[in-house]
Amino acid sequence: MLEELRSCFFAEQERWILWLAPALGTGVAIYFALPEEPSFWIALPIWGCFFAFAFSLRRRQAWWPVFIGLSFLMLGFHVAQFRAWYVSAPVLVDDLGPFHLQARVVSAEPLTSGYRLLLDQAVVEGLDPSETPSRLRVSARALDLAPPPGSTFKGLVRLSPPPVPSAPGDYDFARTAWFQQLGGVGFVYGKPEIAPPAHEQTYLIGRWQGFWIGLRQVVSARILEILPGATGGVAVALITGMRGAVPAKELEEVRASGLAHLLAISGLHIGLITGILFVTIRAGFALWPAVALRYPIKEVAAVASLIGGGAYLLLAGAPVPTQRAFLMTALALLGVVVGRTAISLHSIAWAAIAVLIMIPESLLSASFQMSFGAVVGLVAAYEAQRRWREKRLVGVGQAPRPHWARCCRYLAGVTFTSLIATLAVAPMTLHHFSSLPLYSLLANLVAVPVTAFLVMPSALLALLAMPLEWEQPFFLAMGLGIDVVLFVAAVVAEQEGAVLLVPPMAPYGFPLAVLGGLWLCLWQRPWRLFGLIPIALGLASSTWTPLPDLVVSEDARLLAIRAENGQLLLNTRSVNRFSADQWLARAGKAKAALLPAPGDLEWPDLACDTFGCILNRQGREVAIAFEGKALEEDCRRADLVIALIPVPTGCSAGSFAPKQVIDSRDLRRQGGMTLRIESDGSFRIERVAQWRGNRLWSHSQGQ
Repeated sequence: MLEELRSCFFAEQERWILWLAPALGTGVAIYFALPEEPSFWIALPIWGCFFAFAFSLRRRQAWWPVFIGLSFLMLGFHVAQFRAWYVSAPVLVDDLGPFHLQARVVSAEPLTSGYRLLLDQAVVEGLDPSETPSRLRVSARALDLAPPPGSTFKGLVRLSPPPVPSAPGDYDFARTAWFQQLGGVGFVYGKPEIAPPAHEQTYLIGRWQGFWIGLRQVVSARILEILPGATGGVAVALITGMRGAVPAKELEEVRASGLAHLLAISGLHIGLITGILFVTIRAGFALWPAVALRYPIKEVAAVASLIGGGAYLLLAGAPVPTQRAFLMTALALLGVVVGRTAISLHSIAWAAIAVLIMIPESLLSASFQMSFGAVVGLVAAYEAQRRWREKRLVGVGQAPRPHWARCCRYLAGVTFTSLIATLAVAPMTLHHFSSLPLYSLLANLVAVPVTAFLVMPSALLALLAMPLEWEQPFFLAMGLGIDVVLFVAAVVAEQEGAVLLVPPMAPYGFPLAVLGGLWLCLWQRPWRLFGLIPIALGLASSTWTPLPDLVVSEDARLLAIRAENGQLLLNTRSVNRFSADQWLARAGKAKAALLPAPGDLEWPDLACDTFGCILNRQGREVAIAFEGKALEEDCRRADLVIALIPVPTGCSAGSFAPKQVIDSRDLRRQGGMTLRIESDGSFRIERVAQWRGNRLWSHSQGQ
């Protein structure tokens, strides 16, 4: 058996290089998974040793690829660590305000009402300049027009540190904010005062960035002027990458129908823009014999469409999926220039390496994982299909197909592509959102052709016509296509069982599924099918991973208890709705109920009144105190007391005192918590501070 595996390994030497990107990503993942911040120089000597071993063993076929892979692993570790230190910037520790803030506007993103402003060069009352964040983000709901980049902002604001997870397992926005040098977030009271940009000397790169930010805002404002409401919000997202103007209802319907990939500017959009430009420019030159017979019009069209794709990348703000798509498209177009085909797994691998070296933190984002997961699955599937067809059609001629057959083939292609992409990103979808849209294939059959033949061509024509102020009819045509897509999303999302809710995978489940997917896609021979085993184990781990019995947020305002039948019971629906939605998703539930009223016997192991609740499970009694009147009894009889208020020290004294007391002060100090009562009656408590570890982005906020 081992000899067969060894022969398979050496038979696929040309595929070894594809594993460099996963090795680099593994190093990045290890850095972010550590509970403590490692020494800054720890990775360099290890990387040097591995590289030296790889170089010295380069003639030994069995060992040098192993050490090359380990070298890339340590390179990923060091790149991530260097990036985390490089972007270090002050972060607010406490809430501030309301106070008068003066700052410079970097960019403005349209919301459903008002704008979200990114500010720098802030002057914060009571803060030393060395403690003032490099960047702040505030929501100005009363702002009517987007301020141009470089404008001076003056307004009454309230600021807070970037929010940490409400409970272990929640989305860590503070970590994302650290890599964006975002030291505080907040909102504006009333309408701020905006002064025109000052004519100051800036570096060339600053003027370049300001040009594209300003152009993005001008385009967004023009779109929303022509296409109001959800249609305009989606149009802005497709052209500029800013999704703030998409209403929550439509955004949820798009996600539930499996069409969220249409809002992320990725391979479909970049491919359509560059493809339309390539075909149009080449066809135009072909109609001009004097040019077509003297110059390489195919290569000229490839270079021109590459420039157009680069402009679209910059206009969209260069998010990770767009970077990946542009890098791959650039390789394909350069392949046209030099006469070679460049759409392959090798180009994907080098695109992933480039993105991870430039932005290693993107590995943790759903956009990176789903973007690369989908394209790796698609390219691997089409490679396998091409090899199968080549074997099947050897020596067999193909008769011309009628038009109806071509249409059927196109629909079959869309179906196959949607199916493969859905399967490829299923582990990422379940990991990040604990849900899977079941009717996405049906929705994509309509939405993808509409996007390809109406929405994106109209968007390109509108952008080209804007300098002449002829863009309105093209934006209106784009709006018609978007309305069709939104209609399809609404119809599909309303169907019974449109979304499958699944509890989260075990901590090891997602890495297993990813490893299995890579094994299945990167190898060519039958041993690739071994990848199905870790995929199945990873996905199945959600069925045996125990869920917490109780979750409490950091601010002690939101609490959830899991009933015996799995139903999630909340103490309120009016606060921390984002956290409540995350907890519901992880519990695999679409809706939550409220805690039982006094005297309600629906839940035998749970009794509540206005002062608190008593949970009896596995022979243990957990008291949840809402008010101080409940503490006198709880501190005498409960095994564990969790109080949403401060608890006097006397509660934990005496022979009948509970084994542990957690109150609102503990929650503020150590973050939100989850509690699971094990079958032996022991308590398994996990805190946000423990889950986040002692990292640069966590200890900066006192966690």
